[in-house]
Amino acid sequence: MTQASDRVYWTTEDLKLLPDSSNRYEIIDGRLLMTRAPHWKHQKVIVKASRILDTWAEASQLGETVATPGVIFDEADNVIPDVVWISYQRLATGVDEDGHFTIAPELIVEVLSPGTQNERRDRETKLKLYAERGVQEYWILDWRIQQLEIYRRQDALLKLVVTLFPQDVLTSSTLPGFSCVVTEFFR
Repeated sequence: MTQASDRVYWTTEDLKLLPDSSNRYEIIDGRLLMTRAPHWKHQKVIVKASRILDTWAEASQLGETVATPGVIFDEADNVIPDVVWISYQRLATGVDEDGHFTIAPELIVEVLSPGTQNERRDRETKLKLYAERGVQEYWILDWRIQQLEIYRRQDALLKLVVTLFPQDVLTSSTLPGFSCVVTEFFR
């Protein structure tokens, strides 16, 4: 942990010194973010999203789906997305010795937790980080209102292209042949 101007700058090495607890620690731009264990419905949506994507991944044989992986872009950007899908091509070169991703998966899914701070983290802070690092598609699932926001890469940004509701069908240019009724994430 170093002092950068008038703020503390956290690194991946600092995370190793924090207590092992039920808290989840992430670092974005050298700032430490901490969240407590989320609501069980949040966790249930993660399981559903992972299962839906993994079923497609198994059938397509194009890559892997992983729930809550460590993604260590560098010492100042270290996150734990809820679900990712990564192609075999990226997987072949994007994993460190400890088994963490070091490059952006093509798809990242975050499930919103209640609270302004949590929502800002997913809709602003992580959105910017994922855009900078080359994520192709970013889904934000809100289990409370059963809604799915889809952000897709346009130029160097991830831009909101559609908001889907339970009866809508989700398809993705990032995931060839993928199709799912949105309500499946929230059953």
